[in-house]
Amino acid sequence: MLLRRRLPGLSASVSGSLRRSLTTAAARIPWAMVRRNAWPVQAPSAQVRLVEPPRISEVHVPDHLVKTAPAPDPASDVVEGLCGTVCAASGDGLLLLVYAQMRLTARILAQQGGVPLRVPPQGFDPDHAPNVTRFVFNPVTHQVSRLPPRVTKFNADTGPLFDVHMGLVTQADRRHGPPDRFAVAELPEGDLMLRFLSEKDKWETVTVSPCHLPSARRMDIHHGVLAFRGRLWWVDQTWGAISVDPFSDRPELSFVELPRGSVLPAEAPTHKPVTVTMCFQHDAGSQQSDDEDDAGKVSWYLYRRMGVSEGRMRYVEVSLKEPFLLSSFALDDDGSGWTLEHRVALSKIWADGGYPWIPVKVGKTPRIALLHPLNASVVYLKVDKHVVVVDMNLKEVIASYLYKTDFNCIPCVLPPWLGSSRIPSADKKDSEKNKTLANVLVRSDIL
Repeated sequence: MLLRRRLPGLSASVSGSLRRSLTTAAARIPWAMVRRNAWPVQAPSAQVRLVEPPRISEVHVPDHLVKTAPAPDPASDVVEGLCGTVCAASGDGLLLLVYAQMRLTARILAQQGGVPLRVPPQGFDPDHAPNVTRFVFNPVTHQVSRLPPRVTKFNADTGPLFDVHMGLVTQADRRHGPPDRFAVAELPEGDLMLRFLSEKDKWETVTVSPCHLPSARRMDIHHGVLAFRGRLWWVDQTWGAISVDPFSDRPELSFVELPRGSVLPAEAPTHKPVTVTMCFQHDAGSQQSDDEDDAGKVSWYLYRRMGVSEGRMRYVEVSLKEPFLLSSFALDDDGSGWTLEHRVALSKIWADGGYPWIPVKVGKTPRIALLHPLNASVVYLKVDKHVVVVDMNLKEVIASYLYKTDFNCIPCVLPPWLGSSRIPSADKKDSEKNKTLANVLVRSDIL
């Protein structure tokens, strides 16, 4: 039976959305859709709102943990800016948060009662490099573990503030249960990997063994980094995914091509060495006014997505034209190929479901928001301002949600033991060390 209901929308106000504790409820929900925007909040401790999908959950770190440098002179033409993002999620509920403390130019026009009146911020202060802080976060216990700083070259044009191609993966000595270690890593260029291992408590650059690729082309990454079977996966939605085990002493890259028929030709074939380029783009769940960019090229990352569901890697795509075929594939256990599991016509589902609010007449292609991590037949789609939940087995819309703000979320599985586990650290025996600001652990109460 179709669920013809619209759930109440979330407030765009951070303070308003964090009024009551949902930690108890969080222990009962198996997963959450966590908003990628994670603004710092003026609070003594971390703030969390975990709610059942398709409503959006939120996490926020107190601003005093983010402000690691002095504020600019109030009499100068520079102001402070704070922002953050949920960069990635492990397969067992830990989140990688990245925050930036930056300075923005905002010229003073006049003084009113001793308060400067400024023009709106015009951009980054060229004389100041933003201070970037990274945390591993447990959204159930609200424990925050600060990672040590790493050297990074700031380039305002490419926007590397939020490490959009950095992933988080955990490892457990037992098959099921809390992790004993974690790794954070990215592939900045060619055969190099930058990683942080919790057992070493430091960043290091290591060489990775290359893999054989079917063609010489660059990977364009417009997709969040995935954690699956102890590896991190970087996805090019026109070609395939490259993965590596960041825990390995001799990490080796592995490549999996998209299903046959889904691989698209390279837009600009090149014979240069294949690298994972760090193209800063909004994630597939972000808002975009058109299906094409300024150059008339289709933004394929809006209509294709990979994700982990029911313990397997999945790939889902939607065709650009009517009847908007939604296809779902599962990666074989040996990683050698894909098996088609579902293919449904969304236009028929719209008609059969009797959803007059769905703007079929506009003819815009539905966009893939995310995959249900625990039910491989369920996909979350963006249709105009709605998030529509489609069960491909039932060929039905099972829920819908009207959003007044941008929908840009990451799925986060919440296993039962997450509420009683601690984030792995380099020295588990030294509890006092874990209480220092260098490795902040916060158990907070919601406002």
